[in-house]
Amino acid sequence: MSSRLEHRDLAVRLGWTLLDALIVSLAVLAAAWIRFDMDARLATDAEILAYASAAGLLQLVTGVTLGMVHHPHRRGSFEETAQVARTALIVGVALMALRFLTDWFTIPRSLPFIVPVIALVGMFALRFIIRSYRWGRLDVGDNDTPVVVYGAGEGGRQLLRALSRDTSTGGRLVPVAVVDDDPRKRRMPIEGHRVSGGADRLSEVIERTGATTLAVAMPSITAERLREIRTLARNHALDLLVLPPVGRLLGPASGADLRQLNLEDLLGRQQITMDAATISDTITGKRVLVTGAGGSIGSELVRQIAKFSPAKLVLLDRDESALHATQMSLTGRALLDDGTLALCDIRDPAALQRVFENERPEVVFHAAALKHLTLLEQFPLEAWQTNVLGTANVLTAAEAVDVDTFVNISTDKAASPTCVLGYSKRLAERLTAEFAEHHHGTYVSVRFGNVLGSRGSVITAFTAQIELGGPVTVTHPEVERYFMLIPEASQLVLQASAIGANGDVMVLDMGQPVKILDVAHTLIDLSEKPGIEIVFTGMRPGEKLSEELFASGEDISSAGHSLINKVAVPAISLHEIAGSGVDEPESAREWMLEKSTTGRVLT
Repeated sequence: MSSRLEHRDLAVRLGWTLLDALIVSLAVLAAAWIRFDMDARLATDAEILAYASAAGLLQLVTGVTLGMVHHPHRRGSFEETAQVARTALIVGVALMALRFLTDWFTIPRSLPFIVPVIALVGMFALRFIIRSYRWGRLDVGDNDTPVVVYGAGEGGRQLLRALSRDTSTGGRLVPVAVVDDDPRKRRMPIEGHRVSGGADRLSEVIERTGATTLAVAMPSITAERLREIRTLARNHALDLLVLPPVGRLLGPASGADLRQLNLEDLLGRQQITMDAATISDTITGKRVLVTGAGGSIGSELVRQIAKFSPAKLVLLDRDESALHATQMSLTGRALLDDGTLALCDIRDPAALQRVFENERPEVVFHAAALKHLTLLEQFPLEAWQTNVLGTANVLTAAEAVDVDTFVNISTDKAASPTCVLGYSKRLAERLTAEFAEHHHGTYVSVRFGNVLGSRGSVITAFTAQIELGGPVTVTHPEVERYFMLIPEASQLVLQASAIGANGDVMVLDMGQPVKILDVAHTLIDLSEKPGIEIVFTGMRPGEKLSEELFASGEDISSAGHSLINKVAVPAISLHEIAGSGVDEPESAREWMLEKSTTGRVLT
């Protein structure tokens, strides 16, 4: 098969060399016709015909000698045009020598000067015509995939150009049409294709071309629009491929950059630009302690903090296995004996005091918490003891050793809370605000939504259900949540800690909320497991269809970073917490509900 293809290519190149020789011969006749005032009889004189034959033979010999037969170039490429121009120049010099250095031909002296120009124009024109005809017209083989390119901008142009140049013999992505929603681009030619219209013409385009794949060639597309296109592709039974965001393209867009849609695309999260100098002032050379260091956010915070060279980084958690895993990810070794681990429960104030007295941290990130909404609805006393009293214990221990910066990790469920998790985290924010008012140092809270890939997150649950063959359980088709990536959330927490004003709640920009149903569909698509069913189970107590980042009445202002805002929350005293009399699950629920939904803003 390979040998046949090589012979065919050689025959094609030899055919082009013969065509060039014919063009040179015709160029002699054309030049003579012009010279003799378009008198065909004089232009076909025997001497002229002989000179034309000699010119064609010279072109043929020169073409073979310079390797035009043996060195394939893309038709009309710079390499080929340069080679054609060199050949025409050599032939032109030879024709001049034949006229002026020999007495073999008695022809007008102007012909050797005109012939190379006409020949060159003719050879270039033929290549242009062939390339224009073939431009964008690719044969779709049995193993190839016909693709509709969505986007007629620069990304689409680059992608079409790259796909058209794919010379592989099978399994190619072959562009068969272009669509774009901009009405001004309708019928616009782009790399050999005319824009067929917008998304409303997709059915017609599919029927006409037999396309099976939709390639989104808009690297700067918003997540919201990408979700709409994903629905569109599913409705038309098309596979969906996307180009990554502009910041992740190492060069011009190409077919190799196309990939399956992933959850990060649906989130449309922005690339974080951190103010490293400000963060360094907060962390570098300081003693730093992270509670909940074995958790998803805590462990990523540890890894991010380590990049800023703290004097000492202490990892505190009650889960010894989680501490082991975090230290392994941080140092590549986990002997558990280097003095940076603190096995401690934040519900034990005496143990916390000992750790803080021994380590005397200057910066504390408090990430330890219970976070599963449904479980905490069933066991509200656990939320009270960990998220409220545990936070009070950490704050007290931090204040006792004069911590400079204290950062409490909160949740969007603390804004207008409707569940035990939200009640408890709202109280943690209010406690942090209390310490900011009456104690030395900077005390701030950071509020954000769900974190993609964290332990126990919806992503983990869906993935496990898919592995088991389904069904995937979703509470409601319209339920939506804010999502962030773990590294992104951790970086913004560090930024918030560096710029946070004492007592404020720093609220991270979560982008647009994402439907949980879309997340389920995407994970099922990525798994490539057929027949996975989605079952709706109904909303559970304490759940909302949509979360909020801000409570009603909160005064929102910029925190000095494009992705961080801030609000104030009313303080609640440690004495009020200590004297609450909470000792039963229902009393915990009622007390947290009352205290977290009253006094929402500072007065």
